[in-house]
Amino acid sequence: MEPKEDPTRAVVRKIWELTTPVITAEGLDLLEVEYRRESHGWVLRLFVDRDGGVSVEDCAAVSRIVGDLLDVADPIAGPYHLEVSSPGLDRPLRRWEHFHQQIGKVIAVRTRTALGARKNFKGILVAASPEAIRMDCDGRMFDIPLEAVERARLRYFESVGAAPGPRD
Repeated sequence: MEPKEDPTRAVVRKIWELTTPVITAEGLDLLEVEYRRESHGWVLRLFVDRDGGVSVEDCAAVSRIVGDLLDVADPIAGPYHLEVSSPGLDRPLRRWEHFHQQIGKVIAVRTRTALGARKNFKGILVAASPEAIRMDCDGRMFDIPLEAVERARLRYFESVGAAPGPRD
């Protein structure tokens, strides 16, 4: 018998499926979907980007389009607040391509389950493939499978002065 999917992860997966095509049609990339309980209730947060960055108008347009789509599809039981945002300087890293673009930079990673005795890693991203990333955390190398990553972010200000990552 297969284990039942966590309801929050199921919502995030469904939102990715529903919104990616409409966001792509607007000329933007969906970088991350967060669905979490905060002090004022449930928040669905979408991070979008494109070459050259996104404007407030871009975020407002995506919010309207996605809001209408979610009203019709109704994938979330109960009330929530929709936010659409640019990824900012400490951008989320989700797909291996995101990691690949940040090689040589400082990143912070949290894993779903402990790898060895830890779940939190901060260090220089050394390599990225579709299967895993390699990080140098204070001189110690860690290979982290992408499927184990719960969340990851670039640490922009800690990366200033670090060797630029590949941009191909």
